Amino acid sequence: MGNEALYLQQVMESHRWPANVLAITSGKGGVGKTNIAANLAICLAASGKKVLLVDADLSLGNLDVVMNIKSKYNISHLISGRKSIKDIIHIGPEGVEIICSGSGLEQLANINEFQRQRLLKELSGLGNDSEAIVIDTAAGISKSVIGFCLAADHVMVVTTPEATAMTDAYAMIKVLVGNRFAGRVSLIVNMAETIAEGKKTYQKIADVAKRFLNAYVYDAGVLLRDERLSYSVRLRKPVVLAYPKSQITSSLAALAAKLGNGLAARTDDEGFFKKVIDWFF
Repeated sequence: MGNEALYLQQVMESHRWPANVLAITSGKGGVGKTNIAANLAICLAASGKKVLLVDADLSLGNLDVVMNIKSKYNISHLISGRKSIKDIIHIGPEGVEIICSGSGLEQLANINEFQRQRLLKELSGLGNDSEAIVIDTAAGISKSVIGFCLAADHVMVVTTPEATAMTDAYAMIKVLVGNRFAGRVSLIVNMAETIAEGKKTYQKIADVAKRFLNAYVYDAGVLLRDERLSYSVRLRKPVVLAYPKSQITSSLAALAAKLGNGLAARTDDEGFFKKVIDWFF
C-alpha cells in the first residue's frame, strides 16, 4: 500500500457505517458525477469496508478511465452468458470492486425468464457480499437512470451553481418524488467558487423542493472548484490518491463519513439488483 493510500486510510479509519446502496446521479452531464462516485467509493473502501462500484451509464460510462482499469468485459457479457460475475469484476484502488458499463443493460426488457433468473442470481450474490454499493448513473432522467435511483436507499443529486445544472437537478428530484421514492435524497454542490456560493445553491433548490414538492432535500455538502481534479483525470488516477493531502480530498473524505454516518441500513427484504431488474419489465 502506497503512502497516499495509507494517508487516506488514516483519514477514514475512525468512521463506520451500515451496508447501504448509494446512487449518485444528476440531471445534467458535466457536473463531476463520475469523479465523485469513484472517489467516494475509494474513501469508503479505505475504512476497510467491501465496496462495489457499478457504472450504470449504459452507453457513455467512463469509470474505467477514471479508475485506470482495462475494461475487457462488462455486464453485457454476463447477460449473454459468455462470462460469469467473477469474470466481469475489476479490482480498483483500495480493493474497490468495479462493474463496468456496456450496452447490456439495455437488453433487459428483451431477455427471457431464464436469462433474468441467471442475471438476478449472479448479481444478488455479489450484492449480498458487499458492505456498500455505489452506483454511478448516467445523466438525465431516462428509464434506466430512474430505475437505478428508485432501487437505491439514498440518491445523491450532483449539481453546480450554474442555472442549467440547478434546473436539471431539481427536475431529477421532482421525478424521484413523483415516483414516490422512499429513501433519502441529498444534494451536493460541486465546482463552487466559495462555500457561501455552494450553500446558497443548495438552499435555493431545497426551498423550491419543499415549497412545490413538499419534499426535504438533505445537504450533502459543497465541493470547491479545484484544478487538481482535472489534473488527476489526466493522470488517470483518482484525486484522493493523486493528491491525498489536498483540500478536495479532505472534502470528499468528510462527505463519505457524513454519508455513512447518516444512512440507515436496508430494512426491506428485496435486494437492490432485483429491484433494478424488475424495473425493466
